[in-house]
Amino acid sequence: MRIENPQIAIIGLGYVGLPLAVEFGKKYSTIGFDIDQKRVSQLKSGHDRTLEVETDELALSEKLTVTDQEKFIEDCNIYIVTVPTPLNNNNHPDLTPLRKASETVGKLLSKGNIVIYESTVYPGATEEDCVPILEEFSSMRYNEDFFCGYSPERINPGDKVHTLTNIKKVTSGSTPEIAEYIDQLYATIIKAGTHKASSIKVAEAAKVIENSQRDINIAFVNELAVIFNRLGIDTNEVLDAASTKWNFLPFKPGLVGGHCIGVDPYYLTHKAQEVGYNPQIILAGRRLNDNMGSYIAFNVIKEMIKKGFRIPGSHVLVMGITFKENCPDIRNSKVIDVIHDLKDFGCHVDVYDPWADPMEVMEKYNLPVISHLNGDKYDAIVAAVAHQELKEIDIKKLKNGHKTVIFDVKNILPNDVVDKRL
Repeated sequence: MRIENPQIAIIGLGYVGLPLAVEFGKKYSTIGFDIDQKRVSQLKSGHDRTLEVETDELALSEKLTVTDQEKFIEDCNIYIVTVPTPLNNNNHPDLTPLRKASETVGKLLSKGNIVIYESTVYPGATEEDCVPILEEFSSMRYNEDFFCGYSPERINPGDKVHTLTNIKKVTSGSTPEIAEYIDQLYATIIKAGTHKASSIKVAEAAKVIENSQRDINIAFVNELAVIFNRLGIDTNEVLDAASTKWNFLPFKPGLVGGHCIGVDPYYLTHKAQEVGYNPQIILAGRRLNDNMGSYIAFNVIKEMIKKGFRIPGSHVLVMGITFKENCPDIRNSKVIDVIHDLKDFGCHVDVYDPWADPMEVMEKYNLPVISHLNGDKYDAIVAAVAHQELKEIDIKKLKNGHKTVIFDVKNILPNDVVDKRL
């Protein structure tokens, strides 16, 4: 089975969907669909607020149109779902966006269509959770009337080197013939090549373990940071020394948030528990990383007490609110944990971030972001994110002669100004 004239619909135009739509839109008739009218309007004007796609790249995608109207994607024959898969307040998978997207696609399906999922899920979710919805809303049968595939996204927000076309793409399909077709379709836009997995479940599992592995490795060095702090040893100096061995993995301690590393392990452990196994290492790593915000806040307070500051009513500057450096993405940022804990101690907290959208931060976290550093005296400054702009700030000038505590989470500031590092 082969679709000779692909008419592609990308469902969801966020960090994952938009770059994919742009690349497919250079070769095939492609419609990007998103329910966010403001997002669609911005893209039509040539602006991507995520900064993943430049204006000139949008212009090069000559066969791409964007819409918030379902009627414009009803004639497509390939639907690619790239909606978020977040967690709920109990750290359980929230498949609501995925289910809603599946309902939308199900209502539009025609015989012979292919639905490809890119959203991160636990093994089995595509065929156990999404396919029944597609069947219900289309009144058609899976692998007879329509087909599915799974090709996990590997977007690294803010990374201008490891972009969509430069990262090898894992693909899969619901039948061997469909798997081959999907693999060849992606191969037309992915310069780095493709890897055809043997099944949809294998492709789903590959995605969640990629970030679970990183999460566990970072949890290990975070635990080392806690231990070495008690021993009075500089963690980064230890890691620099250990990294001289060829097979030492150079992970660094820090806050672990974002839409992937801080989320994917919970998708895997959810499925593991569903089949009767209680994961040990994965959940231990998650617990440790989830507690790092509180650990950092406590140590900031401890350093302030050493310098004689009265904690209630003190003023603290937190530099950085995004989940990673040189990127405007604030989803699941663990910096917010540091801020909340500092406020619980009675501190007044200012947040400065040259990358974050202040309106988005206010909407999501109910936090104002100051627009510039105006010489206010702070009792403590926390360098939470390694933005290039924050590395270049003159901390001595910012201290303004004050005995400010400088806590460097990301090891970006000179030794002579730092009181404590993670």
